[in-house]
Amino acid sequence: MTSDTATDADRAEETAGQPRRWQRRLRRFGYAGRPQADARERLVPAFPQPGTRVWTVLGLRPAAAARLARWSGWGGPLLVALFAGLLRFWNLGSPAKVIFDETYYPKDAWSLLQYGYEGTWAKNANDALVAHPPEILLSPEHSYVVHPPLGKWMIALGEWAFGMNPFGWRFMVALLGTLSVLLICRIGRRLLRSTALGCLAGVLLAVDGLHFVMSRTALLDLIVMFWVVAAFGCLLVDRDRTRARLAAALPVGTDGLARPDETVGDRLRLGWRPWRLAAGLCLGLSAASKWNGLYYLAAFAVLSVLWDVASRRTAGARHPVRAVLRRDLVPAFVATVVVAMAAYLATWTGWLVTKGGYYRDWATATPEGRAGGGQWLPDWLRSLWHYETEVYDFHKGLSTPHTYQSNPWSWLVQGRPVSYFYEDPKMGHDGCTAAEGCAREVLALGTPLLWWAGCFALLYVLYRWLFRRDWRAGAIACGIAAGYLPWFLYQDRTIFLFYAVVFVPFLCLALAMMTGAILGPPGSGERRRAVGAVGAGVLILLIIWNFIYFYPLYTGQPIPKSAWHNRMWFDTWV
Repeated sequence: MTSDTATDADRAEETAGQPRRWQRRLRRFGYAGRPQADARERLVPAFPQPGTRVWTVLGLRPAAAARLARWSGWGGPLLVALFAGLLRFWNLGSPAKVIFDETYYPKDAWSLLQYGYEGTWAKNANDALVAHPPEILLSPEHSYVVHPPLGKWMIALGEWAFGMNPFGWRFMVALLGTLSVLLICRIGRRLLRSTALGCLAGVLLAVDGLHFVMSRTALLDLIVMFWVVAAFGCLLVDRDRTRARLAAALPVGTDGLARPDETVGDRLRLGWRPWRLAAGLCLGLSAASKWNGLYYLAAFAVLSVLWDVASRRTAGARHPVRAVLRRDLVPAFVATVVVAMAAYLATWTGWLVTKGGYYRDWATATPEGRAGGGQWLPDWLRSLWHYETEVYDFHKGLSTPHTYQSNPWSWLVQGRPVSYFYEDPKMGHDGCTAAEGCAREVLALGTPLLWWAGCFALLYVLYRWLFRRDWRAGAIACGIAAGYLPWFLYQDRTIFLFYAVVFVPFLCLALAMMTGAILGPPGSGERRRAVGAVGAGVLILLIIWNFIYFYPLYTGQPIPKSAWHNRMWFDTWV
């Protein structure tokens, strides 16, 4: 027997669940070896039973405590989402102004409701919208817009329900911001196998200043974030269900334990995977809100395939990469890329079924279009393709200086937040009661202590992924990287800190994961748990206090000028 043959024989024994030869020899001297693990538990780790200790300490009877523990999986996330919703919807119409880039998207959204495409607004349209009575100065002449239509269609739902006013155009964004908190609670619960840590991730997202401000402002970036988070959740469910199918197909030995099996790992067809299709749909809708969703489409598609490789390897595949290439790659491409492209095109329906949109008839109405290539393609598709290339050139060449632009290097430490709205009312005006005068500001600033702690959490998940091979940390790192790293390619482009809202949920997941490590691993002693709980509790309370401290700057409340200056911790925040 050659050395290669012996290695193959040992591997076969291990795959079959039998101890290797050297292990059998050492047993003569008392070697016991590690207990055989059930391959099903490796594929789909059991969710820990919810504990009742907290409820019994609060004085509940064991039966009632058990019921509350069972309901906590949904009850906890719903309570956190309710808290987030109250914060976001409270006084949502204030400031009763068109603030920052609300000068674009709410007006485009209303135009979509009227014409199916973006029309043209008068120069004084902003003042007319918030006048008493309001006036809508819109004409059907098409205008040139540089973002896909879905995000504006979603804003338009709120305007259709509540009217063309600040509450109406902010309603859907606030709703999506609230739902994203619920999603993160459930995602964190499934990812970290802990209801408490999942709810903690949701609480952190609820009290992040950047997410909070973006949830109360009718911009597109939070809509992109919502669909990205939804796609991540769908992929997570797909991963668990796929591994459960592999686990169910594994052979079971006489000891009742499932063993890795080469036939199952290499050859089992996983068939219909609706959750991955749903993920592809969500990723397409994210890109149809703003193009940076395309980076998540690429990153999550690769992540899903890598999860398939790991799943088949754990199930016993001798050649997991080859098995995925043969059986999973094409379905994965269709479920993510093809479905996403179809979803993206579907969001242009308003532009397609009307004739007034910008470049709508380019292929037939211009000499360039009539003489251009691709004559075998439908005219509407050639017109849309031309429109998209023009938009790409615009974004690529966007370098006009802006007061609040920032470099991505400064985002994680909140180096240059964006002021969406600022007024300095005198005493007796707009709720100002200070003799020195007041300041009203809506500042897109992440809760500083949360972001600074998040820097350490990011280092922690990178350590867990690179050195401990923790797939959960890798998934979180992927979510941060896809929303953050691409912006480093555009050093000369005008970019802003609020673009970072797309990866804020993953930063909160990282912080929740690090908090779990602070609390201590399973089996830790009481003293270790107590010290960890105190440390984690102090950190979370400081973050919540920090959000409360900056709350007036997030909502445009009038505060004395001195109080405003006290909150300007760095010169770059002014």
